[in-house]
Amino acid sequence: MKQFLVFVRKEFYHVFRDRRTLLILFGLPIVQILLFGFALTTEIKNAKIVVVDYARDVASQQIITRIAASSYFSIGQSAMTYEEMYKSFREGKVKCALVFPANFNNDLLHSNKAQVQIIADASDPNTARTLTNYLTAIIGSYQDQLNATVTIPYRILPETRMLYNPEMNGSMNFIPGVIALVLMIVCTTLTSVSIVKEKEMGTMEVLLVSPFKPLYVILSKAVPYLALSLINFIIILLMGVFLLHVPIRGNIFLLFAESTLFIISCLSFGLLISGLTNSQQTAMLVSMMGMMLPTILFTGFLFPLENMPVPLQVIANIIPSKWYYSIVKAIMLKGLGFAYVWKETLILIGMTAILLTISLKRFKIRLQ
Repeated sequence: MKQFLVFVRKEFYHVFRDRRTLLILFGLPIVQILLFGFALTTEIKNAKIVVVDYARDVASQQIITRIAASSYFSIGQSAMTYEEMYKSFREGKVKCALVFPANFNNDLLHSNKAQVQIIADASDPNTARTLTNYLTAIIGSYQDQLNATVTIPYRILPETRMLYNPEMNGSMNFIPGVIALVLMIVCTTLTSVSIVKEKEMGTMEVLLVSPFKPLYVILSKAVPYLALSLINFIIILLMGVFLLHVPIRGNIFLLFAESTLFIISCLSFGLLISGLTNSQQTAMLVSMMGMMLPTILFTGFLFPLENMPVPLQVIANIIPSKWYYSIVKAIMLKGLGFAYVWKETLILIGMTAILLTISLKRFKIRLQ
């Protein structure tokens, strides 16, 4: 253990002496958090929606039929209760819900006015705003059709409610995505480059012939970046809370534990890349470009996964950042506990174990 701590201290010295490493480690996250938090917007279609139909009359069924015929929505279930609806929101199964009160058609025919409630998951505010606009437009189209044949116009009054983000703060969607993006890129890149650097400088030979076990060599490379990445994570959280006003509604210790698991997964990726490359440029190119694009495309915080073809949605399931993004949103924005993220956590643990096993087996203890 004393030898191991000496190697860990050596790695910390290497990190702090290299200004480029410090710039990637701390400068890149700050720039990305500012850009993604203030500058980006998105749109969505083909979203999952549930209908709570207490009316079960002609008017409600006609509106539901119009929604089902629209390419913007996919009705997962209907005739649900409020309790089941909120459970679907907590589990992330739906993005929007439409509630018809009892006597909807009767109120519309006799009072010429009826209300309907639209509830959206505003942890992604752009998605929530777009979906409520689509639903309002569909209801308005049905209302115009009714008014074409009557003297006294009918009025359907949608009542909109935004869950988890009533202020429609756009940063609440991007902060979890930026955390996943930054940790994936920074941890993977720096870990892969640190080992390849030893190969290029010829010092890996000295490490491999020393009494120090090869496994400890790998761990000593990973531990400093694990510690620095956790510091990085804290900086992002502080900027999100105090600069962008993003709340942390869930358990902070659970969030740290999940983030630590994801960082270890990213470090395993870096170790795997280092075993497959022999130059720092190649390692950085593979880790930066090879991990940045999948994280941006398949995580879901920039481009909705529902819009993608089924084969791409299947590919997205093998990207660890997708599952981590779902976990962070559930804990930070929805205030949910481990009972709602245990499936994603098990998937992330399995991916981490597989990556770590492959990277350790691919690590060459003999130089050719």
